[in-house]
Amino acid sequence: MEERRRIGAYGLCREDGRVLLVRGSAAADFPGVWQLPGGGLRHAEHPEAAVVRELAEETGLAVEVTGVRAAVSDVTRYLDLGVALHTDRVIFDVTPVGGTLRDETDATTDLARWCTLDEAAELPLLPFTAELLGLPVDPLPEPTTRGAFAPLSTDRRQRFAAYGLVTDPAGRVLLTMIADGYPGAGKWHLPGGGTDHGEQPAAGLLRELVEEAGQLGRVVDLMAVDNLHNPAALGPEGRPLDWHSVRVIYRVRVDVPTEAVVTELAGGSTARAAWFAQEQVGGLRLTDVAARATGRPGR
Repeated sequence: MEERRRIGAYGLCREDGRVLLVRGSAAADFPGVWQLPGGGLRHAEHPEAAVVRELAEETGLAVEVTGVRAAVSDVTRYLDLGVALHTDRVIFDVTPVGGTLRDETDATTDLARWCTLDEAAELPLLPFTAELLGLPVDPLPEPTTRGAFAPLSTDRRQRFAAYGLVTDPAGRVLLTMIADGYPGAGKWHLPGGGTDHGEQPAAGLLRELVEEAGQLGRVVDLMAVDNLHNPAALGPEGRPLDWHSVRVIYRVRVDVPTEAVVTELAGGSTARAAWFAQEQVGGLRLTDVAARATGRPGR
């Protein structure tokens, strides 16, 4: 079965004890099933911009992003097409700041409604929505038959990755150095990397932490969502590619730290791993995402 990836941004919008939901139309994969408003990112689009755009399109409401709530993934299998579609979903907390609630027409949703949790519990919900609302998760039917997936681009890529601001009980920070031949070579980076097909973001980060530094960690919370667009990234492919990366950043604690050692499973993109005292971090050459997470200027 062919493996495909997709990144989406969704909004958890609450008002007066109710939550905003939209219903899948006849053109959706799951007609009649309700979910949080949102949808797929355009190439190079920041997830925060995507959720604001999607809420306006699907509900007529202008919203403001107030925080990042969760990052989850799921896989939908289109057996008739031989495709397994992995969707990474970034869920934001959003607040209405204008507009008038209305339904979307001629698209993949057809109703937008404010619902209490009791009302939402009576609706068929997409699993990620039910889980976010703390409601029972019910199995979905097979997705409706859809047209063939568009051919994959050979010059444009979208990547979802999970990284961690990793600390130990002494307050040290764990960083990894990017190997030669990769964008940012020689800079110190946050542990983490691209998630595998079918893998949850937090699980992918903890796997990368073992591979890149030999550490066992636990995820504390989700810090931020980072967006990177490099229209001419030159990596191991040997030619420029239009890369769009969405990176979720977690706080991670290693309760029993050991010497940081790169394993063979890291795949060659990590040259070194090391623990640093807080006062040492400011003197390092950091990637932009590492500088942002540690609160230091990049060099």
